[in-house]
Amino acid sequence: MSAVAVAKDIFRQRGIGIDQLPPAKDKLLPLNEEAETQRVTQVSNNFGHVSPGLVQNTTDLLFRELWLRPGLAPRDRSLVTVSSLIASGQVAQITYHLNRAMDNGLTQSQASEVLTHVAFYAGWPNAFSALPIVKEVFENRHK
Repeated sequence: MSAVAVAKDIFRQRGIGIDQLPPAKDKLLPLNEEAETQRVTQVSNNFGHVSPGLVQNTTDLLFRELWLRPGLAPRDRSLVTVSSLIASGQVAQITYHLNRAMDNGLTQSQASEVLTHVAFYAGWPNAFSALPIVKEVFENRHK
């Protein structure tokens, strides 16, 4: 939310009006029903009894709305997500999202390059903390 004020100033300085921005509501990309059913089942079984509201918002807002916005291709959205997780040290979420990124077309070579690039912007400790998880994802995908 802090970025909104900065973006607003930059848009004003550059003469970018609200009419030039993409619509907040747009025709969504198609949903991968099989992958989403698998994700919903796993999350619901694991956490539905702990926080049903969070589980429902994850499904409705995150995966059936944000992830389907057409402004970024699924591969690019995955790339942003994996990079953000590594940069913020959220290693517990990397396995799922890196697998999803690779299912969305990110190659192992590109995923490896993400670690190298993020290390310079988010720090070596965050990149190195992600290394074992990324290594495990690579190894499991080759089985």
